[in-house]
Amino acid sequence: MAQNRLSEIRKLRLEKVKKLKYLGIDPYPTSYPKKDTISESRDKEGKEAQTAGRVMSLRGHGRILFADLQDETGKIQLFFQEKILTKEGMKLLRLVDSADFLGVKGKVIKTKVGEITIDVSEFTILSKSLRPLPSKWHGLKDTEERYRKRYLDLLLDPKVRKRFQTRSDLVRHIRDYLYSQKYTEIETPTLQTLYGGTNAKPFKTRLNALSADMYLRIADELYLKRAVVGGFERVFEICKDFRNEGMDQSHSPEFTMIEYYESYADYHRVMENTEGLMKYCAKKVRGKEELVIQGKKVDLSGKWPKITMTDAIKKYLDLDVEKASQKDLLVFAKKEKIEVGKNTSKGLLIYEIFDHLIPKNLTKPTWVVDYPIESSPLAKKHPEKEGFVQRFEGYIGGIELCDGFSEINDPVDQRQRFEGEQQAMQEGKEDAQPLDEEFLTALEYGMPPLGGIGIGIDRLTMFFTDTWSIRETILFPLMRSKSKTKKKSKNANPKN
Repeated sequence: MAQNRLSEIRKLRLEKVKKLKYLGIDPYPTSYPKKDTISESRDKEGKEAQTAGRVMSLRGHGRILFADLQDETGKIQLFFQEKILTKEGMKLLRLVDSADFLGVKGKVIKTKVGEITIDVSEFTILSKSLRPLPSKWHGLKDTEERYRKRYLDLLLDPKVRKRFQTRSDLVRHIRDYLYSQKYTEIETPTLQTLYGGTNAKPFKTRLNALSADMYLRIADELYLKRAVVGGFERVFEICKDFRNEGMDQSHSPEFTMIEYYESYADYHRVMENTEGLMKYCAKKVRGKEELVIQGKKVDLSGKWPKITMTDAIKKYLDLDVEKASQKDLLVFAKKEKIEVGKNTSKGLLIYEIFDHLIPKNLTKPTWVVDYPIESSPLAKKHPEKEGFVQRFEGYIGGIELCDGFSEINDPVDQRQRFEGEQQAMQEGKEDAQPLDEEFLTALEYGMPPLGGIGIGIDRLTMFFTDTWSIRETILFPLMRSKSKTKKKSKNANPKN
């Protein structure tokens, strides 16, 4: 809508606010006795309903007026007529616009064309809007505008509201499932003196009260493990994590993660439990153990197949990475345009080759297991495969859904891994993990055998809603400030 037109509408609506106040009517009252939702009102044909919501449209004139009223449960038609509301009531109705909030009372009827309608006998203005809603037919077409004005996106598109309702339902069902498995939900710090728990570049800030540099949490793993040392045998947390890295279709610097850990369990037990969680959520959200991903049905039932990382590479690339030398893998990576350093270890080359070339093939639910030790500084060494660890990732639809391990509980081994990360950090690896002496001290008091996993809630919502952009599953995604966007546009090279 043109800015001049918008300014004119806003001016007219402000005049209506003044008129309401002149008439002794508060255009922004403090409350309203909403006795029925709109969905409940629709089921009260022949009876009186009292509900409230937002006016989505107005039509008609003179002695009869129709409107559509919407709340989070649905929409219903309103019927205003002079013979019930009187001339004074109809005059007051002229001060109502689309986007205003109304409370209404009246008998629920069915019109000649069969539409459920409230024949309004009383109405109350609950909130006067100053801006009109975007056109019902055109809505918000610009993706960036949809993200910046998510409130309008939610209001105008039921599919968007449904997506975020599904996200909320998933979180609730995850909690229910883990509670049923006797897990305890705990909270860990967002501000940390030392980051850790995964390989990621952190956000750094300053805590003035302690005159100390702090980091935003990149994972909650090391604190959850401290809780296990303290005697909690099964723990989980759903929280925001922050990683100062890139943004793409499946990554956001700010995201929501659940991590859960089970004492006396290995990675096979964690995979089994996670399969149960996914099937439980599918039944609750979809009514069956099945998802639709990019038009294809994906069956979650039964046992999910497991394949080692090296076997997956052999299967899909016909490359035996275990027999190949570091030099062979370096040549292969460069041929495939995978950015690696000339001194990259064989283990990391295996991981990078897999990560760049294999996931697109993993459309059905699949566990990829046994990762190179260099890629997994917190995973327990594999007892039968030298140079590998008991780590797994779950893939569906070609995208990683979760990541877990048999956790290290040997403090000497863990220290050596951290020291290896320090060497990598000195060589320029920005996402290497720092050596956490406080965590190592906790580990030296003894931690039982432990299995753990991390699952991105944003990505999980992508799977359950068949939405293949992470920003579509984050209610208010990170955006470049408008001033910087305009400046960038202004400085852009003109087209030839």
